[in-house]
Amino acid sequence: MSGSSAGDRGPGAAGRLRELTRAECFGLLETEHLGRLAVVDERGPVVFPVNYVLDRHTVVFRTEEGTKLYAACRGIPACFEVDRTDAATRAGWSVVVRGEITEVTDPVELARLRELPLQAWARGARNHYIRMLPATLTGRLVGAAR
Repeated sequence: MSGSSAGDRGPGAAGRLRELTRAECFGLLETEHLGRLAVVDERGPVVFPVNYVLDRHTVVFRTEEGTKLYAACRGIPACFEVDRTDAATRAGWSVVVRGEITEVTDPVELARLRELPLQAWARGARNHYIRMLPATLTGRLVGAAR
């Protein structure tokens, strides 16, 4: 969500942007199942939509061979974002997770993750499970106070 300039703030707009607590961020991450993963490859930054599940305060998603798996296998820093907006009320929220993504390879952990409700919308095997370890977690609420 982009910031606004002083010129487009209406009457009473002060206080409409609020930083979310860590607990609120995790709570909002639990309500959604589609987010955006950003990594940097040899051509620069790239963003992918991914279906995910929140598992033990980490983001988990499935993927196949390609950029996301390459990044996970090399410890490349990543950023994950989830949001929800309502254009009619000009309100919404955004949660951003920054950290490292790693491929889950432990057989016991993989068996547990396969039991989670994690279904990819995109076609393909998506047999690799990737976990994002949050180094930082931030969020903002824009609009009417809750």
